[in-house]
Amino acid sequence: MKRLFFTGFFICSLFTAGFAQDSEYKSAIGGRLSSGYYDLISGSYKTFISDQGALEFNLGFRGDSYESYDWVTATFSAAYQHHFDIKPVPGLKWFIGGGLAIYNSFSGDPNYRGFGMGIFPTGGIDYKFGNIPLNLTADCRPTISLVDPYKDSNYHGHESFDGSNFGISVRYTLR
Repeated sequence: MKRLFFTGFFICSLFTAGFAQDSEYKSAIGGRLSSGYYDLISGSYKTFISDQGALEFNLGFRGDSYESYDWVTATFSAAYQHHFDIKPVPGLKWFIGGGLAIYNSFSGDPNYRGFGMGIFPTGGIDYKFGNIPLNLTADCRPTISLVDPYKDSNYHGHESFDGSNFGISVRYTLR
């Protein structure tokens, strides 16, 4: 998943030279692909509430299986992000912040179903293309589970911590 993060960063860097005009946006809507154990794909909405502060909301799911059981996890997450310009490149910013994920797993196996909740710090890069209404974000969200629905902690390999939650978002920008 680290490759996914660096690929996103590379793509953002590659396109910065040709799209340098009008690189600010107010809101954006699209999708997020991640490596976290509670969501794989999600819808994503991001809106700036100040010049540097933004809220990001995601609604997603992840399917998985274990032995003869299949299950689906549905997730809602919300995060605050504080952005900082990367001066030489118009439209490129880095951000830090934190958020909350609420999820529920549905399965025929009682060991793999139930309500879960976690908190996460977040950090990453955000790029708004200048001449087209497109925003790309690459981020990291190491999640600490406060409530874990999985009775068998061997499922995700961490007792209550998932440090492998990397994601890439592609969004259509709205003014």
